[in-house]
Amino acid sequence: MELHVRYEGNDDPKKCTARRLAKFGEVELHRSTRATPSGIVLNPFVDRALSPADGESHTRLVALDCSWETAEREAFDLDGVHRALPFLVASNPINYGTPFQLNTVEAFAGALCILGEREQAEEILAHFSWGETFLDLNEEPLRRYAACTDSTEVVRIQEEYLGEES
Repeated sequence: MELHVRYEGNDDPKKCTARRLAKFGEVELHRSTRATPSGIVLNPFVDRALSPADGESHTRLVALDCSWETAEREAFDLDGVHRALPFLVASNPINYGTPFQLNTVEAFAGALCILGEREQAEEILAHFSWGETFLDLNEEPLRRYAACTDSTEVVRIQEEYLGEES
């Protein structure tokens, strides 16, 4: 799966997981929306959840790398199929244990696992001392999401973790 990042550059470069992934040749950074290719855009502001069905017709994941403090709906104006990641918990030192507050590498890893590309997820997380912890913390939900057939099933499982009734 190709990994592409629309890179805003507004966070601490020493803590930026997208820059580190680019350094190791795992992702391609793009400085403008126009230069960013289309694909499955990981977008926390949309209603449709990522599911294994999305991987059947797409071979490219696109993430927006920006600070959570400045993330806005408008910033996700990228071409492609927009999908939200379901409930997952961050393992990075800044947002450890916080649901839905994933950094770029965690978002890519979660998406890759859901799309059946766990080996690639492990490879990109290996560049971070806390990377394996992400898979450990989210082992059960990632396994269950990856077994779904569509977005509706993913949301149903997410609701179990959030304690909502369907």
